[in-house]
Amino acid sequence: MNKNVLFVLLLCGLQSAAYAQIQTQSHRKTLDQPTEIQGYPCDKGYAWFYAAGRLQRCLVSREIAFGEAKVPVGSIVELLPDGMPKYAMLSHEAPVAGILCMGGSWLGPGEGATTAFYPSGKLKQCFLAGDQTVQGVPCMKGGILGDGTGSGAEFHENGKLKSCKLTKDFGGQRKGERFLQTP
Repeated sequence: MNKNVLFVLLLCGLQSAAYAQIQTQSHRKTLDQPTEIQGYPCDKGYAWFYAAGRLQRCLVSREIAFGEAKVPVGSIVELLPDGMPKYAMLSHEAPVAGILCMGGSWLGPGEGATTAFYPSGKLKQCFLAGDQTVQGVPCMKGGILGDGTGSGAEFHENGKLKSCKLTKDFGGQRKGERFLQTP
């Protein structure tokens, strides 16, 4: 390939990367009072917005539906640039798709576990609030401090358990090992 073609390809790649970065950069605004933004009840305080002006993240002032979850008041919700759910930092433990997910911490929801969602709103990952049997699998509580792996329980978009750390021997695997399952 000649040098001019390589230069043009490199330049196009750099321009594309710069454009993508500009589109996802965020800025913070202070809300003086609770404000409804794109259908989300954001509490007073800080809210973050993508460069294009769409809501990125805020603390919710009331319980709301967020994907498969009922996100409690005082939780932080984060959206993708297209407005679809990304994750929530729950203000306290809450059920999501029949799983009790960890929330908050003594420092508040911004310092707690995250509950991640697929853009469809389906549960992607949850740090379990206590050992739980999930779809017949004995899964360990967890997360960053709970099980040391930082990965919690993961789910396929169809709702089927993808992985978790085992609380006891199961299916030929030993307690403490990571259980993996295909969709």
